[in-house]
Amino acid sequence: MPKLKRTADEQQARRDGPEFIESLDRGLRVIQSFGADHRPMTLSDIAKACDLPRATVRRILHTLIKAGFVAGDERLFSLTPRILTLASAYLASNQISSVMQPLMDEVSAQAKEVCSLAILDGAEAVFVARASPARVFSAGIDIGYRLPAFCTSVGRVLLGRLSDEALAKAIKSARLTAQTPNTVTDKAAVIATVIADRAKGYSLVDREAEPGFRSISVPIRRYDGGIVAAANIGAHVDRITTDEMIARFLPLLKEMSEAAKPLLV
Repeated sequence: MPKLKRTADEQQARRDGPEFIESLDRGLRVIQSFGADHRPMTLSDIAKACDLPRATVRRILHTLIKAGFVAGDERLFSLTPRILTLASAYLASNQISSVMQPLMDEVSAQAKEVCSLAILDGAEAVFVARASPARVFSAGIDIGYRLPAFCTSVGRVLLGRLSDEALAKAIKSARLTAQTPNTVTDKAAVIATVIADRAKGYSLVDREAEPGFRSISVPIRRYDGGIVAAANIGAHVDRITTDEMIARFLPLLKEMSEAAKPLLV
């Protein structure tokens, strides 16, 4: 089980002054820990995942149970549907998703494939909006789904907003774990690919993030040109070649990106 330890920067935040509320930080770590194993967790599981004392975790769980965000007995604990109010608050206040959804619906209908929108959260690309034609079923890529940024088309587009120096620092300090036999984990190669994709204006990833799946992405820019998200169209390798993706999907994605630019502030 991965531990939700704080990075050096996050630990530094606690030393930057009295404004940092450590108890709130710990409570959020407990909530995050429930996504690690996709199952109800014991007190010991949570304490280990969060790297916190059992007594501290017990008090936090008691508070979350009283607030209605966690259910459990003395042995197993799990999140309740009320936790979705936190996600819905984000989605309701997120201008990018509200602006992009109708545009993505149109692109998805024209491409007859799933169109997704992602933002960067640390080293991961997080999907925050999705459009799907009725005939296409996708069991994996959905709102809230996370994938490593370094090996996904949306992630590479988002990493492309960094300067060369910042990009090199981010990749060199990251742990690049292969997701499939095709995943490129050589750090110099990943950096070079992100820089090349930035120059092209799009990224195409072939079976690096998920077996049998390829996708193509473009940056979504706000009115001043800053990259705020990435939009992609993905499909199983049996349905389309990489050349066909560029020919069919890239123009649709670029047109959508241009339409969204004046609408995002």
